Amino acid sequence: MSREKIAVIGAGAFGTALATVIALEDKADVTLIGRDASLMADLRNDRVHDAALPGVSLPDALAFSVEPDALADADIVLFAMPSQAHADAARHYGPYLAPDAIIVSCAKGIEQASGRLLSEVLEQELPHHAVAILSGPGFAADIARGLPTAMAVAAADQAVAERLAHAVSSRSFRLYASTDRIGVQLGGALKNVLAIACGIVEGAGLGDSARAALIARGLAEMSRLVTAMGGQADTVRGLSGLGDLVLTGTSHQSRNLRFGIGLGQGHPAQMSGGPLVEGAYTATIAADLAARHHVELPVTDAVAAIIEGRLDVAAAMQQLMTRPITTE
Repeated sequence: MSREKIAVIGAGAFGTALATVIALEDKADVTLIGRDASLMADLRNDRVHDAALPGVSLPDALAFSVEPDALADADIVLFAMPSQAHADAARHYGPYLAPDAIIVSCAKGIEQASGRLLSEVLEQELPHHAVAILSGPGFAADIARGLPTAMAVAAADQAVAERLAHAVSSRSFRLYASTDRIGVQLGGALKNVLAIACGIVEGAGLGDSARAALIARGLAEMSRLVTAMGGQADTVRGLSGLGDLVLTGTSHQSRNLRFGIGLGQGHPAQMSGGPLVEGAYTATIAADLAARHHVELPVTDAVAAIIEGRLDVAAAMQQLMTRPITTE
């Protein structure tokens, strides 16, 4: 197989981490593309990204560019910008893509304006390209430092998913191929909401038993919505569901968990002026999707209500604990 050419669009922490771990393996030509000319020049010259990945040296093999023309010969293009920026990025970079380039969304969210999955957003904007999804339990700092990490990559075609898994995997970063794009996307998006719920539990001092129950019941919620939307229930018991939920629901590296801790301590939700919290945007969208598909997501509904100020934490816990008793 010829050497792959891979472009990563988005010079934030996650995009830079992905570009770094792929370039370190030296089995593909990798270019990191960003829009800030000053930042990209600094990355090229200094080989560090202190704002996003302090203490990480960027490999000599990694190239940097602000020019969309750098996409012209890329076989694989990773979209590593936030979920709500996917449509604009597709319109901006789409004219520069090679005709057979495979597009990989690396965000974990649902488009707020429409409730569409990111695969649907990209397929509408880039109808002639195969679209895949990368998701799972992996913090940018861990990936960039070469700590062992495993994630899932899903494409409609098994051969495309396997090609991506081989092209992007390294000795420390392992991808598992899947064809369930719905399950992988919803697992990645909903775990952010459930991680906020875990943070609320921690911030309110409700105990580890409550967190464990929430993770288990949250996984059941994921499964119900995934199935209703045409995905596979088993997918959410893997890396992009359970694995990612355990990571972001227990580690203080998680912005979603920290956001939830603030809510649990009584601080009002602040959706701007700080680090991006994907789950804060996803909660209401997921609740709307559930209503549209006639699926009950009580934990997700409660998180959305708390964020929107319609319910306080004590009332939300009372509401959840007094639901009708059912079988497991």
